[in-house]
Amino acid sequence: MLHAHRWLATAIAGLAMLPGLPAHAASAAPTWCPTVPGHQVECDTVSRPLVQADPALGTVDVAYALIRRSAASAPAAGTIAVNPGGPGNAPIPLTGFYTALLEPLLTDHDLLLVDPRGTNASGALNCGLTLDTLAGRAAVQSAVARCGAVLGPRSRGYTATAVSDDIDAVRARIGVERLHLIGQSYGTYLMQVYARRHPSRVASIVLSGVLPVDADPLQGPGARAFPGMLRTVCERSAGACDADTAVADLRTFATRLRARPVTLVVPDPGGGASRTVTFTEGMLAGLALQNAASSSRGNPATIGVMGRFPAMLHDAVRGDYGRLTALAQRLWPGRGGDINESTASAMGCNDFPVLWRPNAPLTQRARQYGRALARTAPGRTGPFSPEATGSARYGFGDFCLQWPKVKGVRPYRPSGTAPDAPVLLLSGDLDANTPATQAAQVARSFTRTRQIVLPNLGHLVDFERSGCVTGLVSRFVRTGDPGSTACSALIPPLKVEPVTP
Repeated sequence: MLHAHRWLATAIAGLAMLPGLPAHAASAAPTWCPTVPGHQVECDTVSRPLVQADPALGTVDVAYALIRRSAASAPAAGTIAVNPGGPGNAPIPLTGFYTALLEPLLTDHDLLLVDPRGTNASGALNCGLTLDTLAGRAAVQSAVARCGAVLGPRSRGYTATAVSDDIDAVRARIGVERLHLIGQSYGTYLMQVYARRHPSRVASIVLSGVLPVDADPLQGPGARAFPGMLRTVCERSAGACDADTAVADLRTFATRLRARPVTLVVPDPGGGASRTVTFTEGMLAGLALQNAASSSRGNPATIGVMGRFPAMLHDAVRGDYGRLTALAQRLWPGRGGDINESTASAMGCNDFPVLWRPNAPLTQRARQYGRALARTAPGRTGPFSPEATGSARYGFGDFCLQWPKVKGVRPYRPSGTAPDAPVLLLSGDLDANTPATQAAQVARSFTRTRQIVLPNLGHLVDFERSGCVTGLVSRFVRTGDPGSTACSALIPPLKVEPVTP
């Protein structure tokens, strides 16, 4: 979900050592073209206008890799197009991940990987942007403003509409009538846009970690859901933590930070110098809504962020910030993996809903945003203040307050007719980043949907280790029905760090 998903890239980046991850192709192919044992791979680029309505802004070459089915002598049963999200992630470097996830289908289905414009082999952007959450929100906003100024009018070309049209241009180039769409996190947003712009070209849709195109800028659904997720973690922890205490500690500590942030000395996870950080309620909300959601992978051998939350909160309300300091390292800049932060910022600031008038002068946006916060309904942001959830992640809330105005760019609004194609929506029941309530909201915009909420998993469920999700996705793409979900009962509970009384 949004580049939101900076941590998504970090999680996926670890897959780079998986067997089968492509090496460089033969010399006749582009250097970025993957090789996949047992499969023919065709790579090329399609030249696309940067901005359709303004030819003077030039073009962008959109790169794609088409991995042919292993049973090459028979016609393809279908073509699967994927997007890993971000925005700012590219699928071609993740060939190993996708061939593993979709292995049961690749005997008779082709796999299409299109690097979105501005990423990897498709004209990677570089506006000099490094997002430093630990420096505070004002520093983040200033960095975003400088990025927009560097990109100038060319920033108009980086929207979900443009990327979805690029995918369709590639579809036409390879001569395929319809695509099976698979989107993850922000990729679910992108595939919704594609489906409405090109409904006749959609065979089926799988959305994992679902982000609505009209997502709440204050992340209300996830904020309201997080206390219940914390409760669930403790109830399944075999006594490692107490559910009532964990939820009470969350509310207490969030309230304290709202009144007075705490000072932490945070070590550099890369071994460099430590930093003195003013840790705010917004940073706590970021850990809860983004980082904690990414740690639930169905692996009982490790303790992720969510499994550390109850003990961290219990210590923090007693004034012990050792565990909090360790978790704050997850916010250290440069831990975004392969995500292109320049592209991610442009896409988010062009497309996502905002709480100010899009055409308002920069000098008026902050006042309009402040008034919107003041009008926020009680309870909309759960145990956190609206100011905290609005500053918890980049792409949402106040992130784009200083993004330069660009003529002709407005937040995306759904248009067109949704395709009459089967849609599968997958959520983890411990995902506050893109909670299951959001998937239910998106399900109502299609006519043939099946929503599955998987236990003990966060964002994204595709990393689940038992093969349950792989089986569900494969059956759905083949038949339009994922079949039985009985395998989800085998997904183990999170390992939880015991809370010291």
